[in-house]
Amino acid sequence: MSASLRIAVLPGDGIGPEIVAATLSVLESLNGKFALGLRFEEHAIGHASLERKGTTLPDAVLEACRASDGIVLGPVSHLEYPPRAQGGINPSGELRIRLDLYANIRPSRSRGGLAHWGRTPMDLVIVRENTEGFYADRNMHQGVGEFMPTPDLALSVRKISAQASRRIAQAAFEMARARRRKVTAVHKLNVLKVTEGLFLREVRDVARQFPDVALDEQLVDSMAAMLVRDAARYDVIVTTNMYGDILSDEAAELSGSLGLAASINAGDGHCMAQAQHGSAPDIAGMDRANPASLVLSAGMLLGWLGRRHRRDAFAVAERAIEAAVDALLRDPATRTPDLGGALGTRAWTRALLEKLNHS
Repeated sequence: MSASLRIAVLPGDGIGPEIVAATLSVLESLNGKFALGLRFEEHAIGHASLERKGTTLPDAVLEACRASDGIVLGPVSHLEYPPRAQGGINPSGELRIRLDLYANIRPSRSRGGLAHWGRTPMDLVIVRENTEGFYADRNMHQGVGEFMPTPDLALSVRKISAQASRRIAQAAFEMARARRRKVTAVHKLNVLKVTEGLFLREVRDVARQFPDVALDEQLVDSMAAMLVRDAARYDVIVTTNMYGDILSDEAAELSGSLGLAASINAGDGHCMAQAQHGSAPDIAGMDRANPASLVLSAGMLLGWLGRRHRRDAFAVAERAIEAAVDALLRDPATRTPDLGGALGTRAWTRALLEKLNHS
């Protein structure tokens, strides 16, 4: 009998508790159906934790995540948090750094019955470096990467390392080898010649280890245009942190909706499922949130766990989630309000569970 796997569940802020509850019910259903051996442990973070513990990410929760086999993270309202010195830690960024979740993997594909907004359908994955770049909380050993020498001058430091560039390239090429065998490296070499040059040097070096995978390169500004014009030409896109963040939101919306955008943050030893969208506090508690992004992200987490532990049932469960969500999206009557339907969060979740139970 396979050993059980611990999943840390962090509800977060805004709509987080609602869509995490929906996602957890899906995982519990699949856990029983496919005998996955998952054990769920819920921990408070964000505003709920700040009120009780004085911090948005207690050390005990971080250690529970470190000891877990997988993490499900709800959206967080980190822009509303107090300064870090007053307990306002961004759980998403902190977990990525502390657990070395260096690969943010964000697939976007057009879905049957749902309009896409680009000129061609898409089925691509953006593999985004997750631990450095222009992100001020991710690129300094001490302090942050933004500072103001005078009230009228603000500076930002960008960190690009060979190690991080190489390992994100490795992740992208390995993924492409299992897909359509094409990687596109997105950059801005014509302006940022040193940092982008280092990134591309490492990507090109990794490419030589994968002679069966084609590599091309694209400037980030023209890439934004090409996603609209001809997204069908792309397979796996690898890029640095900020470019990947922006392009993946664009791709998700073009493919149908940001509300369907799945995402995992993966490293060599840990993986965290996280919806690509934010906490939407304006609709929190109104039973209007679409859980699909986090549900699909949890499916990706199952796929990662299956590959890591060589357990085929996890891949079957991931495919079951994808098929059930696709089935609901094909029918306007089984969509949430953001996609033109009328089902609330709980009703949509019940419909999804029914599909899974009869699959």
